[in-house]
Amino acid sequence: MARAKTGPSDEDIRAWCRACGAEGQAADLIAASRTAESMYVHWRQIHRDGMRRIHEKTLPLYQRTLHFRVYASNLMPGMLQTADYATGLLRSITDFQGTPDDVADAVQARLNRSRVVHEGDHRFALLLEETVLHYRVCDDAAMAGQLRYLLEIMSRPNVSLGIIPFTARRTVWPLEAFDDAQVAVETLTAEVNISAPGEIRTYLKAFAELSRLAVHGREARERIARAVDSLG
Repeated sequence: MARAKTGPSDEDIRAWCRACGAEGQAADLIAASRTAESMYVHWRQIHRDGMRRIHEKTLPLYQRTLHFRVYASNLMPGMLQTADYATGLLRSITDFQGTPDDVADAVQARLNRSRVVHEGDHRFALLLEETVLHYRVCDDAAMAGQLRYLLEIMSRPNVSLGIIPFTARRTVWPLEAFDDAQVAVETLTAEVNISAPGEIRTYLKAFAELSRLAVHGREARERIARAVDSLG
């Protein structure tokens, strides 16, 4: 009697796919089998000891990733956040989740992780919905500082920043935020880590389509400047 105490090996999955005439699905199933426990992890579990530790844990991933693609539909990408913006955001997350309060340490760990923007050979392709420039997760002064930092960072040669206008004719609807350092998708309750090649290709296709909707350079700067002006 099978009790499913031992997961299938890669060769087991390949053999099963061959028997079913579904060899093309083997890579996705193998990836899913290898990462089953870490594919969907609740934030309460990730943050059970506070948020500093998860930032430190992901630092090696950031350091070894050379090309980042990030789509932000609701918040500034973590690697671009100022201390004040990150403080406002992480404070609201801690209060909402009721997890241990280590906001100050978590903010510093996030800033340490963000050094990859300024160090090494990392390249960043970043897409922000224009709404991100207006969502207030911190006070007005902190938000203005965040937007001015965005103007500063987009001048770096290793950073490509695109803004998807409010008025863009959508060929891809607004999606959940994601990045492809390991294709990580964030929901309200959990982080979903995707490793199946077929799914990764779909996210890369979505990123390419979203890129075509974005404005860059002077027009992107103008939209950021207008967001600063709206703060009064």
